Amino acid sequence: MSNSTPNGQTSHSDEGQKQNALVPEHISLDKWADTGFEWAGTVEPTSFSRLNGLLNDAHAQEPLDLDADLYRRSNVLHLAFKTAGKVWLTCQRCLQPVAIDLTANYNIALLNDESQVNLVDESQDYLLLDEVIDSTKPDQLLPFKKIIEDELLLKIPMAPKHDDCEMAATQVGEIPEDEENENPFAALAALKGKL
Repeated sequence: MSNSTPNGQTSHSDEGQKQNALVPEHISLDKWADTGFEWAGTVEPTSFSRLNGLLNDAHAQEPLDLDADLYRRSNVLHLAFKTAGKVWLTCQRCLQPVAIDLTANYNIALLNDESQVNLVDESQDYLLLDEVIDSTKPDQLLPFKKIIEDELLLKIPMAPKHDDCEMAATQVGEIPEDEENENPFAALAALKGKL
């Protein structure tokens, strides 16, 4: 299997094994929007800077499989990609490594403007190209790696934890036994009788 890369190189897979590769930072839409673009490989989770800040240093991270396809259908540009694999984060209860599965399929419509919204299914995610492309650059460069990282970060829970985890807590000192609480209205009734 061979795949085009933004710089025109081709990456080959040996016997179905994907090559560990660098995810392209950008895809030139001027070059690839009409002809399509495919990229496949294995990616180190640490290569995503924002994701790297969440990873657990005590556990070895395994590469993620990534298959991506930029294509045009019904005059709308789409970025479809799938990820497979897991990352190790820190459980927010016991502070030990916890595996978080990042296996998912994505299909994002890349719209020129809001007038194209009615061209896509209402359940489909979309991005407006004006919001993600740097207009100060002469080329239309789609931030490919950033979009993938955004989706990976959205898949991560706010507070990762093991399903059966007990919170790590150490008791210091004695816990006082509950004293019998008096009814606060009984005290008011006693006062009323004295008035």
